[in-house]
This record gives sequence, structure tokens and C-alpha cells, in this order.
Amino acid sequence: MTTAKARRKKAKKQVVCRTKRVKGKGGKVVRKRVCTPKTPAKRPTPKRPAKPGSPSLPTLPPGVQVPGLPPVVRPPVIVVPPPVGGGGPGDPPPADPPPTDPPPTDPPPAGVARYTGPFGVRQAERLLWRAGFGPLRGQAAQVAALGLDGAVAALTRVSGTARLVGPAPRTELSEPIDPSRFPYDHLVWLDRMVRSDQPFVERMALLFHDWFGVSDEVVGSWPLMREHIELFRRIGRGSFRDLLLAVTGDGAMLVRLDGDDSAKGAPNENYARELMELYALGPDRGAYTERDVREAARGLTGYVSSYHPQRGYEDFRYDPARHDDGQKELFGTRKDHTPAQVVEACLQHPLHPSFFVLKLWQAFVASPPEPAQRQALERLYVEGDYAVLPVVEAILKHPAVYEGPALVKPPVVYAAGMLRALGRGIESIGWPEVGRQAGQRLFQPPTIAGWREDRWLDTATWRARWQLAFLALKEHQLGASESYPAVESPQYAVAMALRHWDDPPIRADTAEALVEVAQRLGRMVGVSDAARNALRQDVLRHLVITAPDCQVS
Repeated sequence: MTTAKARRKKAKKQVVCRTKRVKGKGGKVVRKRVCTPKTPAKRPTPKRPAKPGSPSLPTLPPGVQVPGLPPVVRPPVIVVPPPVGGGGPGDPPPADPPPTDPPPTDPPPAGVARYTGPFGVRQAERLLWRAGFGPLRGQAAQVAALGLDGAVAALTRVSGTARLVGPAPRTELSEPIDPSRFPYDHLVWLDRMVRSDQPFVERMALLFHDWFGVSDEVVGSWPLMREHIELFRRIGRGSFRDLLLAVTGDGAMLVRLDGDDSAKGAPNENYARELMELYALGPDRGAYTERDVREAARGLTGYVSSYHPQRGYEDFRYDPARHDDGQKELFGTRKDHTPAQVVEACLQHPLHPSFFVLKLWQAFVASPPEPAQRQALERLYVEGDYAVLPVVEAILKHPAVYEGPALVKPPVVYAAGMLRALGRGIESIGWPEVGRQAGQRLFQPPTIAGWREDRWLDTATWRARWQLAFLALKEHQLGASESYPAVESPQYAVAMALRHWDDPPIRADTAEALVEVAQRLGRMVGVSDAARNALRQDVLRHLVITAPDCQVS
């Protein structure tokens, strides 16, 4: 085909010719062929459905009973401890009735920002998650009523022996929980996290367990590990000087880093190195040299223990005869340097306050502190003679806690929080192994540096979090219950699933996804309406607590 013919053929395709009847000359009707340009037919534009807004979930009144959830032990009313001094046994009653105003609190530290926004239920929930293991049912409203200062003091300034409130732990076979038996050690501490009326004490013990990273896989002694954690409970809120010195001579630490096998003429450098790198100064900051490590190891000599075939290592003590009493040069200062002086030298190091404040801050806040805030907290720490509690309280009152990004819940905190929200206790032996799969097995941090918080949520640990939720729910699932309401909208089903967990905060897109799932599950066939709704409720409860919103606080 020639080019001209191709153009004519193409041109023909671009026109439409029809024969029409038209009037010619004289009014005579004739046939005429008329050609018009071809126009493509317009395709109808499909109407996009309007993007649905966030589903309006019904507001359930507080008294609505959640099917399958038995009555729970109500949390005790939190009372802020009175100021120290007076009110002891035998003291006369006060002449005037106690004031109704909130108790006096310490003035805000100089230079440290303080949160001044609203302190309601959501802020109280975040505080209870950061400084504990989440709220018991109804507890967030109690804490919110105290205000920020009162709420922080109620959590942090506790004294006396902790009470365990709620059902005692058991296994599926109702066996007693013996912590000396593997793996019941994990269960015993998880139970304390769930039931203790002093959750902040347990949270600080967990913080320092991570800080010092001693594992029973190396120590191999439940009595030593138990005393190791009790040490954090007793003095973890006091002086970091006292804590660091106590840990230096603690039996579990001595076994873990071979401190009880370090003597004059044969010093072991393990603890000296970790003391500087992980516990007091930090790595890669130019804080110490290899010579400092060697000299500190000489100063830390003198600890000794005995070994019993059945009981293991015991009778830990300091023997001056085994101590290297020669002169050592540590951080430029030359003197004897006993173990206490080695610890003091680390505390007096110019880089210790910044290390301590940043490590403590990261335990409670997701974003790093501004330089001015970090420096103000360092001054508070040093001027307070290395006291831990004032720094923690200043952090818990900081705007970054309530206005900053969410913090991923550690696996054991997530597990304890679920049980606290349900008002349930330990009812399964599966918690230790699933906790390990989720990345946190109590008494067994993976390294002497503790756990890797940046790996709490990844493809390897996410499935285990799903299983943790299953453990919390498995003994109390509704199944195909015929007693469940037969008529229930998808929105109401989601609201009931949220109420099961004491109404945790969720985003609008999460609520939308849950309602969509509820709608699909509402089309199940082969079961009665009541059984279908009960099965749907089981699924929604699991999806609620494993949603991204509930993995963070």
C-alpha cells in the first residue's frame, strides 16, 4: 500500500458517513450522503464511593458487663504518702483535720521543663505504662484525679512491704509455683508485676536488671538471682553510688563476671571493663583507656566465694588479704584504689552524669532529650549526691513523656499489662517460653549489656506477641456461646471488645479496620446468631490487644 493510499484509508477511519433525506431545489426530497468527523464515545466516569470516615463506636457506660469477663478485684485507692516526719505510732492526733488540698511536693528542679497540659485518663494511662505495667481496671481515672504531682508521688514514694492483690499464680494443672524449678522463676516475677501494689518498684528492678544484664544461664543459682533482683527492689530508688557498690560485691555479679576469682597477682578484667563501658561511663566516648581497665581490675581484687556441690557458689565476702594493695593510677589519679574507691572514681568521672541521665531517660522517653534538658538533669543528679529518684520523678513530669512519641512496650511489660487489664493472674506455664520468643525472658538477658530494645518489634518477635495475647485470653474464650446476644451491630461488637480491655486508646484507622473485620465476621454461616457473635467477639478481643496502638504507650 502506498503512502497516499494509507493516508486516505486512515482519513476514512476518522469520519462517519450516513445517508440522509434532505430537501433539494424546489422542495424535492432527495438522498444525500453526509460525512462528519468521528468523535470517540465518552466513557462514563465511575463514581468513587465516598471515603468513609472513622466509624462512630458507641459509648458504653461504665456499668456494662462484658460477657465472659468475671468480676475483677478493684484496685486499691491510691493515696499519696504523707511527708516524712510525724504521724508515727504514739504521736498525738493533729489538732486540726487534715487539709483537703494536695500534699506538698518538691519544687520543680531548676532548668527542667515540666508538663503543664491536661492530666486526664489518657495521660494517667501513659504514666502507669511508663512507670509500671499499665493500669488495673478503673485505676487510670483514680490516678488522673490526683493530678500530675500527686500521681507521680503515689507511684514512686511508696514504702513498706508490697501487697499482692488478686488471684495467686497457678499452672494449667494447678501445680504450685516453685521459683527454684525451671522455668517458674519467670512466672514468680511476672506474677509480682501483675499483682503488686508497688508496680514502680518492680519496674525499677526490671530497669536495673536490664542495666546490669546478669543472666541465670551463667550464674546457675536461683538464690543468687533472687537476691540480685531484691537488691534492686531495696535500693534501686536510692543512691546510685550505693547501688553500684552493692552490685560490685553482689554474688550473682561476682559469678557472672568472675569477680570472685580475681586476686592479687592475677586480676580479672571482666567486671572492670563492663563497669566502665556499660554501667557507669559508656563506650566510645574517650572516658577510659586500656590502662584504666587494668588498673581498675587490680583495685577490684579481693572478693572470694566458696563452692558447694549441691548449693553451688555461696559465702561471698571481701578478703583484704587477696586485694592488691599496691598503688594504681586510675583516670590520672594514683593511690591504693580499693573496690569502693574504684566505684567512686567512676562516679566522679566528668562523663558519668551524662551517661547516667541519658540511659535513665531512654527507659522512660522515646525521643532523646534536648541538650539543655539533659544538662539540667545532670545538675540535679550530681547536686543530689547521685540520688536516682529525683531524676526519675523529674523525667516522669517532663513534657516529653506526655507530648512525645509513643514508646514500644517491652514484651514482659506488654504481658503483665494484659493480665492487669483483665484482672487475671498467672494461669499457664507457657509465659516464659513465649516471652523468650518475644525477646525477653526474665532472669536471662541475652548479654551482659541487657536486652536490645530496638528489637522488641520485628518479624522474629511479632508472632510471639500474638501468642502472648492468646495466653492472656485462652482460658476465658467465649467460643460458640449460645448465651451471647444474638443481635449486635459491628460497631457495638468492637466497642465491647475494647471494653474487655478497659477501653485502651486506639486510632481512627484502627477502629475502622476493626469494624470492617466485624462486618465480615457477621456474615458467618452454619452457626446461630448468638454463636456467631460470640466467636466474632473472641476474634475482636485478640485483634484489639495485638493492634499497633496497644503495642506502644
